[in-house]
Amino acid sequence: MWHSWTIAPEKFKHYYDDWHFSPAIEYDGAVFLSGVTVPSKDKPISPDPEEQFHDAFYKLGVYLNAAGLTYDDILEMTTVHIDLKKHISAFSKVKNEYVKAPYPAWSEIGLSEFTQVFLPL
Repeated sequence: MWHSWTIAPEKFKHYYDDWHFSPAIEYDGAVFLSGVTVPSKDKPISPDPEEQFHDAFYKLGVYLNAAGLTYDDILEMTTVHIDLKKHISAFSKVKNEYVKAPYPAWSEIGLSEFTQVFLPL
């Protein structure tokens, strides 16, 4: 039988308690993080995309810290964007404040671009 350890930082423990998922799980020396979104119980969502990106990276940092890790430990990340073309420059600018070389593998998904390709108009 395998053993895993839930990582639920106190500030975001309500995800585990209310929604029944782990913000992060450590298994066999690797840490897997759930998706990091902007909403927080103690702060309204900013209308400014750049501030939203900072808020998401802040939350990611809390998860990483609870696991004894830093942004330097990220090996792979996938980001999902409502309007990738509109926000990718601002996102990349913010990401580069947190994630330094050697850079992790990164896949970005643009939802509006995705639907334009795969759904008839």
